[in-house]
Amino acid sequence: MAIIETEATLHEAHRDNHTHRDVNGGWLRPAVFGAMDGLVSNLALMTGVAGGAVSHRTIVITGLAGLAAGAFSMAAGEYTSVASQRELVEAELDVERTELRKHPKDEERELADLYEARGVEPELAREVARQLSRDPEQALEIHAREELGIDPGDLPSPSVAAVSSFGSFALGALLPVLPYLLGATALWPALVLAFIGLFACGAIVAKVTARSWWFSGLRQLALGGAAAGVTYALGSLFGTAVG
Repeated sequence: MAIIETEATLHEAHRDNHTHRDVNGGWLRPAVFGAMDGLVSNLALMTGVAGGAVSHRTIVITGLAGLAAGAFSMAAGEYTSVASQRELVEAELDVERTELRKHPKDEERELADLYEARGVEPELAREVARQLSRDPEQALEIHAREELGIDPGDLPSPSVAAVSSFGSFALGALLPVLPYLLGATALWPALVLAFIGLFACGAIVAKVTARSWWFSGLRQLALGGAAAGVTYALGSLFGTAVG
């Protein structure tokens, strides 16, 4: 009885300690990076214009235009990219589906060879391949995963990618504009809110990395601040030259 309890305890310990981070990031990674992209690009755009000593009304219009243009550009780019990727995958699946229909034995042997190459005994590999190949849809799914590295039932949606990219970018790009919309007439409130957003985005990204939240937050703050500083300097230089 003591042995069984010990084994159960070890099993529970292994289960509790054998968890992994989501290396793909799930929805969190693209959402945070989309917001970060919008925040950094619009902040840099607005500080560049502000460096030219223009009115705050011009800065607001620039920020709103940057938000709209960037969000639509991101959405269009994501839709086209994901749609093209999905079409390519579907074309490859059609090829595999045709091969399974025309040459089922060859595909079964191919699957057996793949398992055998991974260390499964030849006889067992052939039997596993035979059983898995009895259902055409299951066989297609297995071949797609083994040969193409994809899951036919989990293909990305172009519409979802476009909408999520639009929303996350727009949310990030809104932060530096928001103080102006609430009545601010100086640049510093926009910088403060944007820097808080940069640190928060960096800290959230730490959820899918091995870095600490404060390191990730400070790193993103430094990068975004550097972008804003450079564009402000360029705006000042160009504004002086044009003036």
